[in-house]
Amino acid sequence: MASLLEEFEIQSLSKPLFSLAGHPVTFTNSSLFMFLAIASATALMVLAMRPAAVIPGRWQMLAETFHNMIANMLESTAGEQARPFFPFIFSIFIFIFFCNLFGMLPFSLAVTSHIVVNLAIALLLFVVIIVTGFAKHGLHFLHLFVPPGVPMIMVPIFAVLELFSFLVRPFSLSIRLFANMLAGHILLGVFAGMCVSLVAAGWFAGLSILPLGLNVAITGFEFFVAFLQAYIYTVLASVYLRDALEMH
Repeated sequence: MASLLEEFEIQSLSKPLFSLAGHPVTFTNSSLFMFLAIASATALMVLAMRPAAVIPGRWQMLAETFHNMIANMLESTAGEQARPFFPFIFSIFIFIFFCNLFGMLPFSLAVTSHIVVNLAIALLLFVVIIVTGFAKHGLHFLHLFVPPGVPMIMVPIFAVLELFSFLVRPFSLSIRLFANMLAGHILLGVFAGMCVSLVAAGWFAGLSILPLGLNVAITGFEFFVAFLQAYIYTVLASVYLRDALEMH
């Protein structure tokens, strides 16, 4: 690669399919890996649970583990009334997780290292939260931006601060995931480049074992981060959902 950032570039894989506001829309490598993530996650959940064995196999056990983990997290974080939102929250987790995993493959694209993808998920989440809040509480949902017990003279100030805090949430969700995935992949590229440079240096070729060992360790850690960041994203999504269900 000519640059550490080259692996994050969006590349067109087809001719323009149609135009949107004067801009050609094509099937890109980002679209490909998002499609692969959705297809793989769907295959895991459908095929693993199809036998419905009393004694589950390893794939069924994996699918049930993901299901129970997110179900328990959602109930403990947002309460029992959040159960109807389980398919939505679980879909966010499994999509981000598989996108992160595909990003670890050679010559792949880490879709979640693009802030626009993360922001699209976050904006969809907050549309659901806002619609749910108004559907459940009506205009009383606006009290979310006024903490209880605030003196009337301070209400405008607190309302502006709370509204700003609410509007910042989708961006903080997106940036957190984007920064973690981007930094991890760049770090892997840096140590891989050090290995190549030391091997090419001749006398110092033996030292290449050090960055190589670090790269192996970081690669293993990045697989853990792929899961951790998907889980953190859904935990925060559940916390924000609770605000729409329970208010303050």
